[in-house]
Amino acid sequence: MTNEYQIRVLPNIAYSAATIREYVAREKGIDARTITGVRILKRSIDARHNPVYVNLTVRIFIGEEPPSTEYAIIPYSDVSSAPRVIVVGEGPGGLFAALRLIEHGLRPVIIERGKDVHERKRDLSKITKTQKVDPESNYCYGEGGAGAYSDGKLYTRSKKRGNVDKILNVFCQHGASVDILSDAHPHIGTDRLPRVIENMRNTILKCGGEVHHKTRMTSLMLDGDTVVGVEAIGVESGEQKVFRGPVILATGHSARDVYRYLANSGIETEAKGLAVGVRLEHPSELIDRIQYHNKQGRGKYLPAAEYSFVTQVDGRGVYSFCMCPGGFIIPAATSARQIVVNGMSPSNRGGQWSNSGMVVELRPEDVEGESPLKMMDFQERLEADSWQQGNMKQTAPSQRMADFVNGKLSYDLPRSSYAPGLISSPLHFWLPGHVSKRLREGFKFFGAKSRGFLTNEAVVIAAETRTSSPVRILRSPDTLMHIRIRGLFPCGEGAGYAGGIVSAGVDGERCADNCAEWLGKGI
Repeated sequence: MTNEYQIRVLPNIAYSAATIREYVAREKGIDARTITGVRILKRSIDARHNPVYVNLTVRIFIGEEPPSTEYAIIPYSDVSSAPRVIVVGEGPGGLFAALRLIEHGLRPVIIERGKDVHERKRDLSKITKTQKVDPESNYCYGEGGAGAYSDGKLYTRSKKRGNVDKILNVFCQHGASVDILSDAHPHIGTDRLPRVIENMRNTILKCGGEVHHKTRMTSLMLDGDTVVGVEAIGVESGEQKVFRGPVILATGHSARDVYRYLANSGIETEAKGLAVGVRLEHPSELIDRIQYHNKQGRGKYLPAAEYSFVTQVDGRGVYSFCMCPGGFIIPAATSARQIVVNGMSPSNRGGQWSNSGMVVELRPEDVEGESPLKMMDFQERLEADSWQQGNMKQTAPSQRMADFVNGKLSYDLPRSSYAPGLISSPLHFWLPGHVSKRLREGFKFFGAKSRGFLTNEAVVIAAETRTSSPVRILRSPDTLMHIRIRGLFPCGEGAGYAGGIVSAGVDGERCADNCAEWLGKGI
């Protein structure tokens, strides 16, 4: 027999299955000796007041053994002799597209300009050591895409719950903790996600798919209005390569050379709204005290605290983005003469600092020009300005938070998790005026809403620019195929139709479904 209960308990009770079992047995009048298993179905923290409570939905097994796995197992069969579909990009959009193609009995052939997750780590460490960025292997390019080293947060506002649950189950099947199935804000962790991605790649290879790293697409191959494959080049070898088949284009939000190729080739795209700003970093203990309303911080049983802020300033949104409790800030540029910052957290979120992007909504009408690449050009200019202000290295221009709001130069800076180093800079002066002003007003509002948040113990670091794609590749809402070119399926964040790991995975599966239907192989 199984029973489900919704309970509201203190953190020390929610901490383990044993304490939950004892609580349910006591409160529901069940003999604890008959409880054979406890499964947490949903978990969220209510930190609006002190004390903090944890809301749980639990399934209690009485007199019967619980299932051996807590997630649905997806079967993947051999597709080594099946028709091929080319997947450009091995981020979450491309990986989930490839796995879904296997479910449809199609053979995915992935080409990825960057390296695998193991080789990639060495290039990431070189950014701090040498202050130089490998333009083909960095925090945005490589196996797993930007998400592989960007924390593994899996929260999405998508309404397609069935699809979202499928994505989470596939992650669990490949090694992610089953906690992501129940947590309100699921998170794998940058220390664990690369292994999960490697397991996903191994599933693709085991089923007869192909994965070609260090292979960059240079052009699409067209026969009239139909794509018949891609031309590519070996990044290190220089070898010219051809891959034939319909194409799922999942290049991620930073593949600027792809956007330029599409624009120059007359393949329809449009400028897309995005958000730009800074990374804001506080000591994690300070955020814990503020969010948990407790001078002692989070204590033994609570995780590092999260926050989420949003407001409107002069008709544009100002909001926190990609909040990383107990995390650190990383250099996420994709080429020389750029400063781009992002954040990540390990699975235990045990670092000394907590950070988030603090960004301002930017619409195409806010930037002059008619080019579909104008938002990308704006990104590039801001990143170049940050590089100039950062002493033309990966040292990032920074300012204490209250000084930024008050328009004062910071004569010193607090310690930071950003490994390449910080340099004091008047961000309030040189950031675009419409961005700087809205950020400052937003910080005032957030500080009034959450006492202690607006402080010189925190530091703002420029520039946070890669929040989403600055370009949308136009596709039919019904078929997900490009509006003019048959057999081309723009996919995920890079195509402008997703924002985050889960939504990119959902879009990857949808593109695979539509590609299979187009090929007549639908399930």
